[in-house]
Amino acid sequence: MSQKVQEFNDYRAKMNEKILASDNKVIKRIFNLDTNAFTKGHLPVKTKELLGLVASAVLRCDDCIAYHLKTAYENGVTKEEMMETMSIATLVGGTIVIPHLRRAVEFWEALENEA
Repeated sequence: MSQKVQEFNDYRAKMNEKILASDNKVIKRIFNLDTNAFTKGHLPVKTKELLGLVASAVLRCDDCIAYHLKTAYENGVTKEEMMETMSIATLVGGTIVIPHLRRAVEFWEALENEA
């Protein structure tokens, strides 16, 4: 696994564990809602992850972008599909999204290199 992907996974797991250990009902419900929102429903998981990727890019959340890239990759999204999705995000979000697009492509390459 690439160092970039491993660092992301380790940090996310460590901090989620700490956050959930606080035993805060609202936080636990939000985490649960987020998990359930991205499970298969009328839309396939792959589509939901790409929708999450667009929203995360427009909101300029690099952690969220990395998470959705990772999950999209694990659900069979191709590089071409990811780039088309990020092109829509850049169109919607404007040129301010371009630095996040750069980091998204870098993270995607790290995902590809671990395969």
